Amino acid sequence: MEIGSQIRKYRNAQELSQEELAGKIYVTRQTISNWENEKSYPDIHSLLLLSSVFEISLDQLIKGDIEIMKREINREEVKKFNYLGKLFAILFIASIIAFVPLVVFLKIYGVIIWAILYLITLIIACRVEKIKRNNDIQTYKEIVAFSEGKTLDEIQKQREIGKRPYQTALKVLAGAAVGIIIAAVAFIIIEMIS
Repeated sequence: MEIGSQIRKYRNAQELSQEELAGKIYVTRQTISNWENEKSYPDIHSLLLLSSVFEISLDQLIKGDIEIMKREINREEVKKFNYLGKLFAILFIASIIAFVPLVVFLKIYGVIIWAILYLITLIIACRVEKIKRNNDIQTYKEIVAFSEGKTLDEIQKQREIGKRPYQTALKVLAGAAVGIIIAAVAFIIIEMIS
């Protein structure tokens, strides 16, 4: 963060000691020292008082910190996306593999357990889709770049936007195929049990 050097620069420009600045914004000298040495970050009230004392805009005071904060938020989104993506993959595979054994051995209770597992899988899938929608990522290339914490350049982004309608159609077809397979397997198992 650059806030520490900004505070020091503007404090020195006005020839204020840390103690004098602290008195003007109602904090301790140690707090000013912590801010300047980047051990802590001022709260919004203190930032507003600092910008007033230094007679500069809040944007000027926190210059550079906004981009760092955005990158940090993006890193958190990437971590969350990767975690939820892995969890979804595991649950999806488990729900496919577990269906037959659950129904064969536990009959109706197996169907209930499988339905709960499938519902949890759908909830995780919705969360993954929300992250994708919020970050405007839809194609495979965009997803891979996002999961690695990168972004595509403008030309690559436009190419990927052109692919989106085709990928949407493929997703629908793949979803229908999986649904048909699950229904067929369920029908066969029910026929075998009856």
